[in-house]
Amino acid sequence: MLNQLLLNGIIAGSIYALIAIGFTIIYRTVRFFHLAHGAVYTAGAYAAYTLIKLLKVSPILAVPIAVLLSALLGVVIDLLVYRPLRKEGASDLVLLLASFGAFIFVQNLIQLIYGAQILTLRSGEVKEGHHIFGAVITDVQILILLVSLFLMLVLWLFIHKTKIGKAMRAVADDPLGASVVGIDPERIIFVAFLVGSALAGIAGMLISLETNIEPTMGFTAILKGMIAAIIGGIGSIPGSVFGGFFLGLAENLGIWKIPSGWKDAISFVILIIFLLFRPSGIWSALYDRGGK
Repeated sequence: MLNQLLLNGIIAGSIYALIAIGFTIIYRTVRFFHLAHGAVYTAGAYAAYTLIKLLKVSPILAVPIAVLLSALLGVVIDLLVYRPLRKEGASDLVLLLASFGAFIFVQNLIQLIYGAQILTLRSGEVKEGHHIFGAVITDVQILILLVSLFLMLVLWLFIHKTKIGKAMRAVADDPLGASVVGIDPERIIFVAFLVGSALAGIAGMLISLETNIEPTMGFTAILKGMIAAIIGGIGSIPGSVFGGFFLGLAENLGIWKIPSGWKDAISFVILIIFLLFRPSGIWSALYDRGGK
């Protein structure tokens, strides 16, 4: 039982980490909580469903198209909602409320188009999982874990080894200083939304291979991603990875002795305990645009 819970925690943590990384990449450049990230996560799942199930597009072609559509959705949200507010010098609270409005709009639009019914991206017969150290892991779970780890490695290389990645780090550390040396912050924000939203879309597609798809799925996802990012130190990409896996393991080990229906409650308890030890962290994350 323990081995199974540990394995489940690692798999869940890999998804939480992807969401948290995308959320953090965007947060580092705009310095407010991009709640619409959860809507992009949902849109990624629905884009894959539309292409694969409705339009009968090959998964090999459908997946990159769905990722691109997710990335473009994130960019469009920034261009239509956030950028005009930034030009007007809107406060972080206004931007936060705007992000919540964008989240509600996209979620309701998805529900208007597809309805409230539960959909699934899964197909074929259910196969027995592989037995590893007394635990069972399915092919889909192996795919989720491998893709997540691969993307984390690729992202690390992108942030630390490429010119645009180094520019993103410069803007995250000192936006004004980056502007002085010729880095265009708006261009970096564009790239941050493109990359972060692509990761959200991929996470949505991966989880839809194992669970059902519904319009409200992004709400829980963004909460888990935010909690993971806060646990790992908001603004830190390595911290987001740690926070994602820590949260996944804590949730699954927590239901060892209590009903599984309390899994989401465990996340909030962890957040509350964390904030009690770091009471200023959440306010800094929400309102301190000038910090790291």
